[in-house]
Amino acid sequence: MMDRKPPSKRSEFAVFEEIQTRWTDNDCYGHMNNAVHYSLFDSIINSWLIRRGFLDPHKGEMIGLVVQSGCAYHAELGYPDIITAGLRIARIGNSSVQYEIGLFRNNSETSAADGFFVHAFVDAQSRKPIALSKDQKQMLLPLTQTA
Repeated sequence: MMDRKPPSKRSEFAVFEEIQTRWTDNDCYGHMNNAVHYSLFDSIINSWLIRRGFLDPHKGEMIGLVVQSGCAYHAELGYPDIITAGLRIARIGNSSVQYEIGLFRNNSETSAADGFFVHAFVDAQSRKPIALSKDQKQMLLPLTQTA
């Protein structure tokens, strides 16, 4: 058996976004379906990038493709929980970024799930990698710092 990392703590994340779970997030076992976790990861990352003008998924010349992802589940989530998603960056590469996300149930200080996503930034038309500019890397830096 693999060694498991313990759940993350809220203090380990740079920014947060509150998310209301939906009735349809629960599966037949009465908790949030694992696929919903990945949808939440994708949503918090892209909403942060879009709000800051880093990414325009409809008109931008660059898009971020998910090339790797994963999740460790620590506790159940489900409707009607309020989830606080914490976001931070583990690594900024030449044309890629690795994000880490913690999903916190209601007022819990420890995560119910910890995930990671790796975006490879590519030209929207050719799908060839695009190097991140100095300004783009600077825009990402606040996510490398914890709150």
